[in-house]
Amino acid sequence: MQVPAPIAYERATSLSNAIELLSRHGPESRIIAGGHSLLPMMKLRLARPEVVIDINDLAELDYIRANSDHLQIGAMVRHASLMNSDIANRYFPIFREAETVIADPIVRNRGTVGGSLCQADPAEDLAAVFAALKASVVITGNNGSRTVPISSFHIGPYMTVVEPDELLTEVIVPLRTHVGSAYEKVERRAGDWGIASVGAMIVLNSGQISEAGIGLAAVRADHFRAVEAESFLLGKQPTADVIAQAALIASENCQPVADQRGPEDYKRHLVKELTTRALNRAIDKAREEGT
Repeated sequence: MQVPAPIAYERATSLSNAIELLSRHGPESRIIAGGHSLLPMMKLRLARPEVVIDINDLAELDYIRANSDHLQIGAMVRHASLMNSDIANRYFPIFREAETVIADPIVRNRGTVGGSLCQADPAEDLAAVFAALKASVVITGNNGSRTVPISSFHIGPYMTVVEPDELLTEVIVPLRTHVGSAYEKVERRAGDWGIASVGAMIVLNSGQISEAGIGLAAVRADHFRAVEAESFLLGKQPTADVIAQAALIASENCQPVADQRGPEDYKRHLVKELTTRALNRAIDKAREEGT
């Protein structure tokens, strides 16, 4: 039987209270929101926090809003809320496409955006989405808030730059014009972690690619990004040959590992194919935005 080790429980009543509790209990405390990642790890004793701090009452972190420059997503937004948000998907359809293939309705109804990013699982879908969108995250602690590019947020499997007395509080996505986005994923069965997943964001200016973002999950891409492929696309016409070469570069700049989900060459093939599909669909949507 899988049973967690004994723990103490605290329920935060506000953001400031949550930070105070983290500071009081130190690095042996853990935040819990949806709990779909932390609780299984506790049952297996892979995680053994002394104190669990529940932040489900932090309604102040549950929002999706847009201003003239940015889309702002609070860390306590549930997956289902992001999937169904008219505001978020008006600007970036990639959110609905990715959320639809994340786990199942039970997980999507309880799991949070902030929890997913902080779990830092190498196969995490939202990490690839926000990498493609070149988002930033706001991290808050006793010394105030700091903003970190998503490309610097994850520092390894299950590791982020969030300190023990800090919380991720918000994700910020720059808004663009003439932009398109798309998400592609291959999984063994519905709701499973991806064998390979690709998110794409394209901005077209006078028919040329002026900005590109490619996020990769489950294939060990540095910071979930295909930076070389993004750079290759800049300033080019989005022809079939250009897209094919960018997809090839993306497949060569990750380090997939052979496991029960498939051998390395199969995963590289998936990255190439999924990048091609995601880029083509993002380009089509960018063209629609420009008409």
